[in-house]
Amino acid sequence: MSIEKVDLRSDTVTRPCKEMMQAMQNAEVGDDVYEEDPTVIELQNTLANMTGHEAGLFFPSGVQSNLVALLTHLGRGDEYIVAQNAHTYKYEGGGAAALGGIQPQPIEEGVDGVMDLNKVESAIKAEDIHFAKTRLLALENTTGGLVVSMDYMQSARELAKKHGLDFHLDGARVFNAAVALDRPVGNLTSMFDTVSICLSKGLGAPVGSVLVGSESFISRSKRWRKTVGGGMRQSGILAAAGLYAIQNNVQRLNEDHDLASYLAGQLRQFDDIDILRGDAQTNMVFFNLNSGRYDELLEFGKSNGVLFGGRQPVRMVTHKDIGKEHIDVAIDRLGRFFR
Repeated sequence: MSIEKVDLRSDTVTRPCKEMMQAMQNAEVGDDVYEEDPTVIELQNTLANMTGHEAGLFFPSGVQSNLVALLTHLGRGDEYIVAQNAHTYKYEGGGAAALGGIQPQPIEEGVDGVMDLNKVESAIKAEDIHFAKTRLLALENTTGGLVVSMDYMQSARELAKKHGLDFHLDGARVFNAAVALDRPVGNLTSMFDTVSICLSKGLGAPVGSVLVGSESFISRSKRWRKTVGGGMRQSGILAAAGLYAIQNNVQRLNEDHDLASYLAGQLRQFDDIDILRGDAQTNMVFFNLNSGRYDELLEFGKSNGVLFGGRQPVRMVTHKDIGKEHIDVAIDRLGRFFR
């Protein structure tokens, strides 16, 4: 097999398989704004049940799902505590602040990818007219490819409850975390008030996320979804892909994790590369270059059909459209850069 391109930029670059395409073609549809699309309803109910929640709501993207969660949890002048490099704070265009007047309080993560809960507690504002009102604690799992432990999430939950905070999870890759921990996903998600779950990353659907929570919360979030333009019509075509993904592509995430470990092992042969965190916990490998030649490496990879992203560190991501043969080709091509 001739391999022209090895795309390790993200697990969002996957394409639907034939079976997923067939499920989309055969989907029963209706107008979802009228709540009449049976496939969307099935997807929402399925994920709500799997995650230990009462209801779900389908969105075009994870960014919009997280945004609506924040807009529903918080009002203007309210604050949420979040990690410095969390997606909802750093990579979602400042939507909560721009559209909701919501103030983020970022906390720097440790090498394990999570916030020190003592620092979190210290950042919770007193009831004082000088301060924004702290109303929400937001976590992410996985975070930078790292799995957040059950013990940490439980401790964070207890802290949130102690101070009367709502508790949200950006669970874009929470199925990766569940597979890595060998636990049902509901064990990880039921402790949160709300969870946003992406279908278009490692699970391989072309588009879509689902926000889960209580029936009351989801009912209120429907207004915000409409406000930000997330109401779709015959979206069962997309929901069918999501259903196929959660029914067929969860356990195979182990293959991506194993392949990432293999990739990390192969990269170690190059003296210039310093693999971060020792290995890959899930499907991401991060590394620094001792020489600092990041731009040169990125351009060399691109010109030789090996795509990846980041600098200080570089990030490579395995996914369902990548096999061992792709990794071997990538290592062979990149090897010419380090010789």
